[in-house]
Amino acid sequence: MERQIVIHHGNEEIVASIHYPSQNVKQEGRCKERVPLVVICHGFVGNRLGVDRLFLKTARELATDGFLVVRFDYIGCGESSGDYGREGIDSLIAQTRAVLDYGLSVGDIDPTRVTLIGHSLGGAIAILTAVRDRRVKNLVLWSAVGYPFNDIVKITGRKVYDASVKHGSADYLGYSFTPTFFDSLGTYQPFQEAIKFTGDVLVVHGSSDDDIPVDYGFLYQKVFWTRSEGRCDKEIIFQGNHTYSNGEHQKQLLQKTKNWLGGLESIQSDWQNWMI
Repeated sequence: MERQIVIHHGNEEIVASIHYPSQNVKQEGRCKERVPLVVICHGFVGNRLGVDRLFLKTARELATDGFLVVRFDYIGCGESSGDYGREGIDSLIAQTRAVLDYGLSVGDIDPTRVTLIGHSLGGAIAILTAVRDRRVKNLVLWSAVGYPFNDIVKITGRKVYDASVKHGSADYLGYSFTPTFFDSLGTYQPFQEAIKFTGDVLVVHGSSDDDIPVDYGFLYQKVFWTRSEGRCDKEIIFQGNHTYSNGEHQKQLLQKTKNWLGGLESIQSDWQNWMI
């Protein structure tokens, strides 16, 4: 079962879609038993549907596997209200936490099985949220941004940044970006903060990503490996691009993600049986 919801955040409305686990929903739309929660964070100027419906397909497949999934539009993106480029990363983190608040309030969510999936800039936001919100237990990073300012300015072009600084805002793909937005990109360093996260992590990257270098996948794995807690696994999808737009690459991405999350579920079940 799927339905659209609105999450109020300040004066804005975050539009989201919630996917209930198959075979585990009461008539009034609540789960019958405790289930894992997954929240999907889209990337720069993206939306909750995803390129080639990637996030929709992911949510439906995970719901079939027993997860409750929430995918949402950041303020100013998709169907949400507001202006995307007016504020900065701190606002994106706050929005993600607001969605977590909603997801965990749906009822019968297991608080020990909460995962953020983040793509591109959404991957960086997922990391930054997780180190600030201990409710996040696992991270799945798809082609995650590592240096927000450099990576995003590379995408928009230096002229957009310069115009924003000079005129107070600049247009990119119909979005208006302020200096506040760009300044915030330089303030946060996901590579440096990642070490603070103590949960389990899956890093996935396409070898032919022209937007965010595949080297970031190896760098993230090294950073996460330096922690005293939490495991980190890495998957490189050969010739995969930034949005995994090839049908076979998308299939690999979803399968690797499902297998990894399924493995965590198996470990969780084994621990529960051991404790019993």
